[in-house]
Formats: sequence, structure tokens, C-alpha cells
Amino acid sequence: MFTGLIREIATVKNYTNNILSIQAKYKAGMGDSIAINGICLTVVKVNSDGFDLELADETRSIIDDSKISGRVHIEPAMQLSDRFEGHIVQGHVDCIGKVTHMTKRENATDFIIAVEPKYINYIVPKGSITIDGISLTVNDVYNDSFRLTIISYTLKETLMCNYKVGTEVNVETDLFARYIDHILKNRGQNKSMSWDDVDKMQMNF
Repeated sequence: MFTGLIREIATVKNYTNNILSIQAKYKAGMGDSIAINGICLTVVKVNSDGFDLELADETRSIIDDSKISGRVHIEPAMQLSDRFEGHIVQGHVDCIGKVTHMTKRENATDFIIAVEPKYINYIVPKGSITIDGISLTVNDVYNDSFRLTIISYTLKETLMCNYKVGTEVNVETDLFARYIDHILKNRGQNKSMSWDDVDKMQMNF
């Protein structure tokens, strides 16, 4: 489990034969779970300047190779003794989104990110979403996209400062929305949930 708070911007040294080699200050241990741009991976080797992780077939079928090259966000798995900040993040990427619009505001920047329409049910206005491992709040939801407002601090401390129209991002939708939708579908309820339904259900957790 993760929180979506980036702990370090590390560098990809190499990616060969499904092994991703990361150069980082963070001292990982064998078997540790670490999110790389929001992708939960397992440490399979510890090096003097970082660590290696292995990518499974399922992971490779979802993500884009651009997300495992250059500089990347990293977050070690949450410990029980940690403060709970951000939101509950699994490190399971649902889909690839694309930045379609960017609008500069007084002290923030609006990003419109497009996704396949089938994922919109899991994206809730004023709810949480993970973009390349970053815990963010959704402002508005449309038929096939959603709007984020990113403050200057977040832009400065993450790789979002380099995003532009056309940038592709790893998207992990809301955990509770996915669970609730799955439960309802398997109970034979064919109608889609409204955002009000999701909000009410989440309030019960």
C-alpha cells in the first residue's frame, strides 16, 4: 500500500530483459515494494547506488515504456508506523491517460487528462486519483476526461513541471469506486453508479 506522496525523484539506469535498474538515494531491501511512477514493483537486487526491480507481463501490457525511463517518481511502500497522508494507493495502474489541455492560473495550473470512457465511473469529483504515483484531487469529471488543479509546490517537487499537451501518464483510479462498482455488477445491478452514490458509500468507510 502507498499514499501517493513522492519521496524522491530517481533515475533509470537501465531497462533490459524486464529488469529495471534504478539509481536512488533511498536504501531499499530485497523484496521491498516500491512504486515507480505509480507502478508497484518488487526489489530483486540491491546495488551500491540503488536497486533493481522486475516487471511482470501484466504490468508491461498496461504501461508505456516512457514511464520507465529517464527521471521517475519513487515511493516506498507505507509502513504501519507512518503518518497516513495522501490517499490509499495500491500501485496498480488502471490505464494510460493523456494531457489534452493545460491552463495557467494565478498560483496553479489546470490539467485536463483524457482516459478511455470506461474508466470515468471510477473517477469522482473532489475524489482522489493517482497520476504517475502522485496523489491528487479531481476537480471536474467529463465524458472522457477530468480536470486537476496543480499548485505551484506540487509542480516544483514532481515531474509534472515537465508535462505538456500530449504527455502520457499512469492513472490509478479510486480504490473504493472500483470495489463498489465490481460488487454492484456482481449482484446483478446493471445500472451505473452516480457520483453521489460513490460519495455516500465512501463516507461509510
